Amino acid sequence: MGNYGEWKGVPRENIPWYPRVDLDKCVGCRECFKFCRHKVYTWDKDNNKTKVAEPFHCVVGCSNCAGVCKEGAISFPPLTMLKDFAK
Repeated sequence: MGNYGEWKGVPRENIPWYPRVDLDKCVGCRECFKFCRHKVYTWDKDNNKTKVAEPFHCVVGCSNCAGVCKEGAISFPPLTMLKDFAK
């Protein structure tokens, strides 16, 4: 694991905030891959689907890529989970 900085004093790699891709729902449109400027995703050429490659590059609290997925294949933990880390 690399050093991804901190969020509210907590090392980023200790915060499980990142997208999950449901490969059964993913149709390979690449919209999330193109949308995320933080390079969280990579393209799996073998399966023609998006894959989370750098989960800790994801900005804590951001879930905008889920909104661009028309298939609903991207999910995040509930925002309430972050309250435990914000103390």
